[in-house]
Formats: sequence, structure tokens, C-alpha cells
Amino acid sequence: MDAHHRPETAETLMRSRFAAFRDGDIAWLLASWHPSTRPAELELDEDVRWRGLQIVDTVAGGADDDTGIVEFRATYVADGAHGVLHERSRFVREDGRWFYVDGDFPA
Repeated sequence: MDAHHRPETAETLMRSRFAAFRDGDIAWLLASWHPSTRPAELELDEDVRWRGLQIVDTVAGGADDDTGIVEFRATYVADGAHGVLHERSRFVREDGRWFYVDGDFPA
């Protein structure tokens, strides 16, 4: 992982992952995923266009924390329809590096 891909907080990693989804950067998405939950491979739907990211809430996840939660809403367009992905994501920091672990979808 190069220097510009070393987010210092869980929120910064979430923003970086959104940009990777938007830009189709599968290598970065997989590298930012914790090994315990990382899929063996990842295919992105080319018909989905990610448009915006709104951070709804954060719990911990700072430069001095080892865990964090980031709740977000990501807007997209697919097949001409607008949609929103709402997720409450869990992150962990190991050896000074943040990883995405998994997430829940609030009702």
C-alpha cells in the first residue's frame, strides 16, 4: 500500500473506499479490506455510477483508536434510477493501518 493510501482514521478510509468504488479500483478495495472478511475476488457492476457520499455518524475510529464505526449514505445511479446505499461499517486498525471489516444496513 503506498503512502497516499494510508488513511489515518476510519472515516478517511471510508472516503477512500467510496472513491475506489466510484473509480473502479478493485485492487485498492481488496487491499483495504481486513483479511478475515476480504472476498477472494470482487467484481463491480459497471452499470452503477457512484455519485456522492454523506457521512451520517462516526464512533471512535480516530488516529488513536483501534476500532471505529462509520455510518454513511452513498448515492448512485443504476439503469437510470437513483438509489442510496445506507451502511454502518466496522473498521479495525492493526499495526497502524485501518481496514474495513464489515457492515450492517440500518432499517
